[in-house]
Amino acid sequence: MNRNRLVLLAVLALGFCFSVRASAAQPRMESVEVAKDGKGFALAPSGKKFTPWGFNYDHDRRPRLLEEYWEAEWPTVAEDFAEMRDLGANVVRIHLQLVKFMDAPDKPNARSLEMLRRLITLAEQTGLYLDITGLACYRKKEAPAWYDALGESERWDVQARFWEAVAACGAGSPAVFCYDLMNEPVVPGGRRAAGEWVAGDLAGFSYVQFITLDQAGRPRPEIARQWIARLKAAIRKHDPRHLITVGLVPWSVDRPGLTSGFVPREVAGDLDFLCVHLYPNEKKPEEDLETLKGFSVGKPLVIEEIFLLTCGADYLRKFIVESRQYACGWIGFYWGQTPAELRQSRDIGPALTAAWLEVFRTARPE
Repeated sequence: MNRNRLVLLAVLALGFCFSVRASAAQPRMESVEVAKDGKGFALAPSGKKFTPWGFNYDHDRRPRLLEEYWEAEWPTVAEDFAEMRDLGANVVRIHLQLVKFMDAPDKPNARSLEMLRRLITLAEQTGLYLDITGLACYRKKEAPAWYDALGESERWDVQARFWEAVAACGAGSPAVFCYDLMNEPVVPGGRRAAGEWVAGDLAGFSYVQFITLDQAGRPRPEIARQWIARLKAAIRKHDPRHLITVGLVPWSVDRPGLTSGFVPREVAGDLDFLCVHLYPNEKKPEEDLETLKGFSVGKPLVIEEIFLLTCGADYLRKFIVESRQYACGWIGFYWGQTPAELRQSRDIGPALTAAWLEVFRTARPE
């Protein structure tokens, strides 16, 4: 055997060793699917049980929305993902703003899509699954005038193009846990003023969004079903396998009083699982569990938002245990500060967040 051939074989062998080491250090993630019994989630192809346990990473502590700093401060994003993983998370929920992803009704923003692909790669590298929530219009004043001026059908068309573009980015990655069509959508009962697509204000953000401005005599759940089917079809053009859900307010349950029109039992058909945003109130424990019961309609249920707003840490820990009779996943919040950093502040906000992270660290389901 001549010298050149020996050198070549040595190089190939060395490359093989590096490849094996890299593969061993970072095995390819499995995909998440609904478990065969329909009560939770499993990894494919192993069939191992998967329990979503993670964080909403919607803004940082300033607060800035993710798209406002993810390009200029990418090392911060990477560091935050590593911190969330080290805290025990397996899911990170990100919130994508429509204004950043659609330059015009038929023109997705190429740079934002490239950043999304970069984030998906980061998720793969850190072993975290992404709950990709879209169509956000959290800063009401930043909503494009052309978008707010559209009618129902045209607005749905834009939303479908958004999801086509996002699904094309995520289709090939096992790190995508799910696509969440919208954060807290509502079908109005009656008619709203022109351009009034969002409602509420929480620390400068508007989280509730209407999918139409005019009920026009139609059953509200039927409008919700048609909207879900429209966006699901857009996603399935590019991604036939990743899970689809929508983040619902707790008053979506059909009972007297305020309702969203997204009645769980009536809109579940085109969804792979249901999500509810529930902040436990220790003064109304039975009501919270009754709400979860209303969302238990034969599909997995994830509490996609949970935090210490109207309860203490001990009660929240107790509630997470009690909620397991209905829920199979829990997602709280992480805003870029570790418990050690939070404890350096004497303000109430950091103190609550530190208490939440302690609950998160100690209450993880087996």
